[in-house]
Formats: sequence, structure tokens, C-alpha cells
Amino acid sequence: MPDTQADIDREIADISTAVAKAVAGGEPEPEHPLRDYKPYRSTVLRHPHQPLILTEQADTELRGPVFGVTDVTELDRDLTRHGLGEPLGERITLTGRVLDRDGRPVRRQLVEVWQANAAGRYAHHRDQHPAPLDPNFTGTGRCLTDDEGRYSFTTIKPGAYPWRNHLNAWRPAHIHFSIFGTAFAQRLVTQMYFPNDPLFRYDPIFNSVPSEAARQRMIATYDHDLSIPELSLGYRWDIVLDGPAATWMEEGR
Repeated sequence: MPDTQADIDREIADISTAVAKAVAGGEPEPEHPLRDYKPYRSTVLRHPHQPLILTEQADTELRGPVFGVTDVTELDRDLTRHGLGEPLGERITLTGRVLDRDGRPVRRQLVEVWQANAAGRYAHHRDQHPAPLDPNFTGTGRCLTDDEGRYSFTTIKPGAYPWRNHLNAWRPAHIHFSIFGTAFAQRLVTQMYFPNDPLFRYDPIFNSVPSEAARQRMIATYDHDLSIPELSLGYRWDIVLDGPAATWMEEGR
């Protein structure tokens, strides 16, 4: 029989209780999820079983790919203009700043996003769940940060979608972010969520981040002043690359 949501809930609660007990006993609060976080079933199968080996970076890793100002256009940041017509769903304006640990802006940084459409389906051949594709929405975009470290996108709020981690498993609505640094080998990947999502408590990926404060830093803030009349609702989300207020990253820091 497949695992149920109740099975996953118990495992998440047990791990959270163990972490809280360790912290109360004087251990530092963990910054990163367990590599074999059991409620997220596939991590048990694919996490490293041997100590990681430090290797020197190849010259190609440090120097490519390279993106210049002319490679990224204004059209790339508006995900609603990549088709022949208007995409379906709730249009949103999303902006924020990419900052270092001291709050300084990270300028001319390539920021990429990818996401599901309003029905919760990716425009990818491996996504075959029975939700409609939108011919006017690819779900991908990119931009360069400005001199204040600011990025901005116009897009469609993604829908929740099922996945096969356990019976009746659903992922909260989210947008994937990629920050490239100055070379491909420095790339960082994370996910941004929307406030007050009822699926947070059920999602083992979201809850694999052990710190409640870190989980909250992955959630955007609704900002009415960013909303554009008759067009879109506004959300703000800053990305901090290092330090005690860092945004959690899937690929480490």
C-alpha cells in the first residue's frame, strides 16, 4: 500500500521534534535539510552515501556560460508575452532584490525562473498529470538585476500540482529561482512560495528545511503598492545569498 499523508505527517513531526530537542539541549539549529530526509521519499534513493570529494574546478566551469547585457531582453522578464495570445490565470508582478550577507546589492546578476501554469502543469514532456497545458505560457523567464540588485517579472500565479511522493501528495504553489553568480559552477537554486498556502503543513519538500525562520524566508509578501490597476497583483521577495538571513538554497551556498 502507498504511504498516506498521515504517514508523512507523522514522520515530519518526529523529525521536527528531534531537531527541537537537540536545539534545546544546546546544539546549533541546523541550516540545511538532511540529505536523506525520509518524508521526501526520493532523497533516500538518490542522496550521496559516501563522503563528498573536493575537486579543483575546471576552467570551463569558471568561465562559462557567460551572459551579457545584450543576451537578456525586456521580453524575457514578461512570461505573459511568450505566446501568440494571453495566458490563462491570475497575472502577478513579482520583484525583489538580490543581496549579499551585508545587505549590499548584487548587480548585473542573471536571475532565471521556471514554474507551472495556472492549472499546476509544467510545459515539459515529463509532466503528464491530467491538467491542461496553456499554449500561451512556457513558464520560463530571466532578467538581470539592476544597480540596486533588483529583479522583476510579470507572470501568472502557478497552481498547486500532484506528485507521487505519497498518496494524495500536492505541492504548494511555487516558483523556482536560479541565481548564476559569475560562473555556472556558482549557480544557486531555490523556490519561492506564496503567503498563507494551506498546503505548507503537508509538503515534505517545504518542511525539509529545518528552521521555521528559514522556511518563512522562502515565502513572498503580498505588496499592494506593487499591484498594477486592472492588470496584476504584486508580490515582493528578496534573495539573500549568505549569512544568518540567507535564503535557503537547494544547491547549498
